[in-house]
Amino acid sequence: MTTANVLKIKELSLEAFRPYGVFGALTPPACAPLVGDDIIAFWPDCGGVLDLGPMASNQLALGICQVAWRELKVDVSEYHTSTGEGILPLDGDIYIHVAPPTPGDVFPTAAAEIFRVPKGTVVVLKPGAWHHAPFATAPGATVNTLILLPQRTYANDCIVRDVQPPIAFEA
Repeated sequence: MTTANVLKIKELSLEAFRPYGVFGALTPPACAPLVGDDIIAFWPDCGGVLDLGPMASNQLALGICQVAWRELKVDVSEYHTSTGEGILPLDGDIYIHVAPPTPGDVFPTAAAEIFRVPKGTVVVLKPGAWHHAPFATAPGATVNTLILLPQRTYANDCIVRDVQPPIAFEA
């Protein structure tokens, strides 16, 4: 594979990830809670707001995407035209590939990026952002990831395309 088809994995930063969405650790922030005492503390909207889009039924569906270690290669991608998507690795770090929304349905290979998402960090993708199933970060690892989407998105608003040529990435 040529060097042009190999991406370097990036660590998440607000600036680098801004074109695709937002992210945040689902742990209590350093600021004071909206509601709190010795028993209960509540910080709303810690992980960003998921844009369910105009076609959503106001019903958020929770799914699990379990990924085992596989070759670090992007050969398929998808996007949703009218909704964002939330991705939360539950029990291990993951890699995700992303690319900005594009007119038409051709994956923008030159604009693709790879990010490491730490366990417990929710990533909220904007509508139209290219992505697909995450990657486990270590040989032999299997990671469970919570997926947040409007109900039936995969049946009603999921455009999947092969990535040609495939894009390899490395840590």
